[in-house]
Amino acid sequence: MQGQDGERDRHGARNGGDRSPGAPDGAAPDGASAGTAAEVPAGAPTGTAAEVPPGAPPGTPDPEPRRGRPRSAAAERAILDAVIALLEAGEPLAGLSIERIARTAGVGKATIYRRWSDKEELFVDVVRDMEPDDPPVSGTEGLADLRVMLESLRTRGLAQRSSALLHNIFAQMKSHPKLWNEYHGTVIAPRRLAMVEAVRRAVAAGELRDDLDVELIDDLFVGPMLVRTVHRPDAPLPDDLADRIITALLQGLAPAARV
Repeated sequence: MQGQDGERDRHGARNGGDRSPGAPDGAAPDGASAGTAAEVPAGAPTGTAAEVPPGAPPGTPDPEPRRGRPRSAAAERAILDAVIALLEAGEPLAGLSIERIARTAGVGKATIYRRWSDKEELFVDVVRDMEPDDPPVSGTEGLADLRVMLESLRTRGLAQRSSALLHNIFAQMKSHPKLWNEYHGTVIAPRRLAMVEAVRRAVAAGELRDDLDVELIDDLFVGPMLVRTVHRPDAPLPDDLADRIITALLQGLAPAARV
């Protein structure tokens, strides 16, 4: 999307773009409004990277010209930290503007819009940044991968319980449909799909019965963990909870047959 704030594209972490460290994006100079062309030295060719190290003379070219403007890990970190700082100061999600975030981070609005197309995308990445990282899975195992993902759900539940800020952010997200839909579509839905695929692999490997709908089987595994982490915030989340859920489902709930 193109607008007065400059070229906008998807966040690098979302689409596999380059997130390697680079020279930080410069903040707007005194007297210049955030998001002006002050970030690009005059005379820089269109489509040519123009970021230079802080303190370099005006017009200094990028030592390694690349197509397009290179992303700055330092700028991205400053933007994420700015949102977190504002939230910690009591600012509601709905009240945060790109202008306020840019001023707090010391960057121009265009720097933000090059990474996120709107506030919703940015806020989702803030939540991702605060949550524990999704653990790697083999992509070839069935029950083993399912266990890893259930454990990840448990640790995210623990994180929400231990962080009042994270808990508050989730509560606010659910009252803003556009933001919640963005989080659901880019975070929750891919996680659910990954778990369903792990169930399919477990069925194909003979680890689970093949006469049930795979989505039902997935719900049976995920349901107990969601109840503990979301619906029962006072319920214990012991280290072996994922193993206990899997074992209980594999063994079944019917009492052992009497001889």
